This record gives sequence, C-alpha cells and structure tokens, in this order.
Amino acid sequence: MRNRRVLLASRPDGWVSESNFRIEETALPQPAQGEVLVKNLWLSLDPYMRGRMSDAKSYVKGVELGEVMVGQTAGEVLESKHPALKAGDKVLTQLGWQLFGTTKEATRVDHGRAPLSCYLGLLGMPGMTAYFGLKEIGQPKPGETVVVSAASGAVGSVVGQLAKLWGCRAVGIAGGAAKCDYVKRELDFDDCIDYKAGELARALREACPKGVDVYFDNVGGEIFDTLLPRMNLFSRVVVCGLIADYNATAPYAIRNWRAVLVNRIRLQGMIVFDWKERYGEALKALGEYFAQGKLRYRESVVEGLENAPQGLVALLKGENFGKQLVKLA
Repeated sequence: MRNRRVLLASRPDGWVSESNFRIEETALPQPAQGEVLVKNLWLSLDPYMRGRMSDAKSYVKGVELGEVMVGQTAGEVLESKHPALKAGDKVLTQLGWQLFGTTKEATRVDHGRAPLSCYLGLLGMPGMTAYFGLKEIGQPKPGETVVVSAASGAVGSVVGQLAKLWGCRAVGIAGGAAKCDYVKRELDFDDCIDYKAGELARALREACPKGVDVYFDNVGGEIFDTLLPRMNLFSRVVVCGLIADYNATAPYAIRNWRAVLVNRIRLQGMIVFDWKERYGEALKALGEYFAQGKLRYRESVVEGLENAPQGLVALLKGENFGKQLVKLA
C-alpha cells in the first residue's frame, strides 16, 4: 500500500482555489513505539482551515508550504505499538489530509453508538463548539430568543437545537429556501431567515419581535452588523466564526458598534480548545440527546481525497448542506 497526501502548495490571495493544493504519493508510514498506524476513513472539512492556510498570526500555528493540510480524521487502527489501542479500533486523530498516518494522539470512539462520521460533527468538535459556546458564553435563559447564523451547518444546527432543548426561542439564518425549510421542519427551529432573499433587517424584526438575547455568530460581516441593532439590553454575542471575511482581501467595516455601548452587549470569542478539560461533559450531554432522538444532523459528503480541495472551496462558498466531510474509503 502507498500513502496519498494533500499538501499546501501556495497561500491564497482572496478566495481559496484548488491550485493552492498539490497531491503527492509516499511510502506507507511505519509506527514507532507508542504510536498507531491509522487508515483514515473520513476527513472533516471546516471553515477554520482557511485561516490555517494564511501566515497571519492566529490562535494556533498555520500550515507551512509543503506540509500536509491540517484536519481532523476518523479512521481505523491497522497496526498498534500503543499501550491502550489495538488493531481494529476506530479512532479520531489530527492526521490531516492523507489516507494513512502514524500518531501517538488517537482517541478511541464507540462506533456502535453512532456512525463514525458523526464523531466529526454532532458528537465531535462542531457539537462541542455549539455546546460550550452557547452554554458558557451565550448563557441562554428559558424564554429568551437565540439567533444563530449558518443555521444549517455543523455548528449552527446544534446551537439552535440546544437552544430549543434549553427552553429558548430559536431563530436561524441560512442561505436559500431549502436550507431554511430544513432548519424549520427537521431541526424544529421556531423560524429561519433566508439572508439571500434580501431585506435582512426587516426579516429580523418580524422573526424577533422582542429583540435578540443571544446571537451565535458563525459568519461575521454584514449579517453580524445587521444583528447588532436588534440586540437587547445586556445581550450576549458568541463570536465563533467569521466566514464572510475569510476570503476577503479587506475586512468588512462594522457600522453599528454604537449598539454595543448603548445596550451593554457582551461579545466574546469562542475557541473550543478553551474547554478541552471538559470535553467529556459535552460528549456525554450530546450523546444522551442523540440517543433520545433529540438532536438531528445532516452531512454533505465529497468522495475521494483528491476532491478535498473542491469540498473546502464549496464549504467556504456556503454550498454545503450540513457537516462537510470527505469519504476516503
């Protein structure tokens, strides 16, 4: 067997393109003592990857040119020299965009409880981001109105469902009638606004007649700017993603900052690593909701490692419907 890997070939200037990547074939890696050899079955594609392709300062180091593109994977242990793992175990790793890899850092998962791909979405980093971001930063109270952008995506869909489970009114923002229909009918949000239909400010007034208490922001830009005047006194904004700016050559200029002062809005950035000591709490809660049929999810799947760049471009353009994944085998 041979390994195939996708490397970062160049840094994008503006929008990511498939030409920013290159594929190489190498020998199969061999595990050292304390490591496992993993065959990756699923690769997660996430908006944060755009930031890792840049050399700008961020909360973690970016990908160097010529390095394997970063990403979380779910796969099967083929060979183990690790004391706690054996061949056949299903594991989560950070092996990135490649078919095989060796690592000391692998987390075994129970694929009998949920499909393996689910551990990259609802029961993985996106689900935990939604859980801690909403619970710890948003701090929703029963009866409050929670608005979430990118509501049909991997994080946003969980945010709205948790808001409902915790006694709040959930309003989503998504792009297109089909996504909005899914958010309302299948995820049971109270309402969902199609930002592509125009007149977002009017639609927000109608969907949130009592204002907004918590805004979980996955996009930034104009949508965030339009939300600010609708925020209530002492409301909270969870700044989780800025996908509207990720491919821009200049950041969007926010006009409604005055609302932050007047309404004493609290804004806080959300990085899931800040709660790594409590991951077990989130996975237990999410797993129980899922087992009870109270959390639903959807996946957009790209077939084949060679199509991972295409999948990332589609994700950044909002063409995905649910969690974006690459099926590797």
